[in-house]
Amino acid sequence: MSASIPAYQQIKEHVLAQIHAGVWKEGDAIPGEEALARAFGVSRMTVNRAIRELSDEQIVERVQGSGTYVAQQKYQSTLVEIRNIADEIAARGHRHRSELHRLERVRANHALARRFGLSPGAPLFHSVVVHFENGQPIQVEDRYVNPEVAPDYLAQDFATQTPNAYLMRVAPLQGVSFEIEACIPAREMAELLGMNPEHPCLVLHRQTHSRGQVASFASMWHPASRYRFTGRF
Repeated sequence: MSASIPAYQQIKEHVLAQIHAGVWKEGDAIPGEEALARAFGVSRMTVNRAIRELSDEQIVERVQGSGTYVAQQKYQSTLVEIRNIADEIAARGHRHRSELHRLERVRANHALARRFGLSPGAPLFHSVVVHFENGQPIQVEDRYVNPEVAPDYLAQDFATQTPNAYLMRVAPLQGVSFEIEACIPAREMAELLGMNPEHPCLVLHRQTHSRGQVASFASMWHPASRYRFTGRF
């Protein structure tokens, strides 16, 4: 085992590799925790963490008293659909354009480190993009990206493609979690959206997973008066 990669992460990557290679297919049972602990020379607690995280990411399904099985891939049908905002706007027959306001390498603070499962100070990529519909700003996309999943992120031209379109191509989606809240924007955010700073925004916070890791965390700000969320289950 590699000393530079936590043991539980190596077990996760092993399980994912077996699934992606077709060795373990949807509905197949995977080896039990005791068997994996022996194979990797680790404690059962370490294996339990790996399997628990895979279960949270909907890669495997744990059945009490029976075992752990490769889950059916339900992401498109059971989760809010991940759509490219450029495609959403085009589907309405409108024009999309975007402005890149920030594209940089940063160090993870404690909150971001916890979210990505990294150490504080670990490198992340950060972008801020404003999306326009028929010339009117409707979304500020404030996104952090794991360099391990998308190492060429900073070299992309986000005037010609959206960050979401790029990430969906290079980091196949394994799972997603999200929350929506209403917030009063900071003045800078209100200026980017061309709105009164006393009016609320609808904010979608979305975390995606790929290759057994957190791939990105994005906060997408929308003027509440000009935007609504829809979903398909």
